[in-house]
Amino acid sequence: MSNEKPERRSHPRIPVRVPVTISSPKANLEAAGHTRDLSSNGIFFYTDFPIEPGNDVDMVLILPPELTSGDKRWVCCQATVTRVENNPDGSERGVAARMRNMQVLPEIVG
Repeated sequence: MSNEKPERRSHPRIPVRVPVTISSPKANLEAAGHTRDLSSNGIFFYTDFPIEPGNDVDMVLILPPELTSGDKRWVCCQATVTRVENNPDGSERGVAARMRNMQVLPEIVG
């Protein structure tokens, strides 16, 4: 008998660490963090941003080529937090979120 949990994700996660900027549309808060893994419809990231399951967040990050068919792309995502894992030592918390919408941002040339 296996103790493995069945996979509930509809798209596979890619382990990647990229910076992410997180903000809340309802609060005047903005914070930084970094991803642990990404898929085309989900994200897990670490931050010290005060957040709870069910909260909506806006995020800006760069998607790796594995999720964009070839090139890195800056994107803005709207997501809903599904789970928060607080660290006992009070450091960064882990946040799982389901992406609802994603827009590719124009390249900044300069």
